Amino acid sequence: MQFDRSSAMDRALRLLGDAHADPRLQQAAWVARCVGRGSTAPLTAHDVTALASILRRRTVPRSGVVFGAGDDGTGVWIVRTGQVELSAGSGRERVVVQILKPGDVDGDIPLLLGMPMPYTGHALEDVELLELGPEGFEHLLATHPAIARRWLSSVAERLNTSHMRILGLLGKSLPQQTARLLLDEADRGVVALPQRTLAAMLGVRRPSLNKVLKEFEKAGLVRVRYAAIDLIDRPGLTSRT
Repeated sequence: MQFDRSSAMDRALRLLGDAHADPRLQQAAWVARCVGRGSTAPLTAHDVTALASILRRRTVPRSGVVFGAGDDGTGVWIVRTGQVELSAGSGRERVVVQILKPGDVDGDIPLLLGMPMPYTGHALEDVELLELGPEGFEHLLATHPAIARRWLSSVAERLNTSHMRILGLLGKSLPQQTARLLLDEADRGVVALPQRTLAAMLGVRRPSLNKVLKEFEKAGLVRVRYAAIDLIDRPGLTSRT
């Protein structure tokens, strides 16, 4: 039997658009679309089916804990809907590492390195996750080279993005860091996060961030509202980075 060698992106779009497709295949195709670059390692129908066989669906209510810092062997999970906040520390020492959105992957790097989770994941809203258990994930990589290559590409891309983001913030003033963060976190021109979360992501106190946002608002760059910030002038905001 000769498998279809079309890219995972094309296959995912076809499956997601087919109302009669197996829901597990729909989920697997969606995951395949999120992980790595399809053109470098196209997945076969067999690969997608293997992925579908070990995926499990999990829901976490708003404010629920997805996993705790220090947990071992949590497996790999992909955000299907909602947002997950990754944070370390508590109280004044609390720092938000990242906000994960639909399509984002986590858990694979700690699992591959054999280390506990370095942060806690909280659901910012009702969240749906697609999970792969540790044993199933490792077996999948060992028996499906194309999937392993795609996953390696995904890990490298995520690490590079994190490194570039850190380098881009080094030596920058708080207004510059704030402008960069707003541009990075905006979805369709809106940063749907409260100021306390943004302040924790920058590692500063909320009053300090609020002062910068008021300056941006006065300059016509943003509009601040409850738990959200609208980007009014992206070019102008970019010039502040």
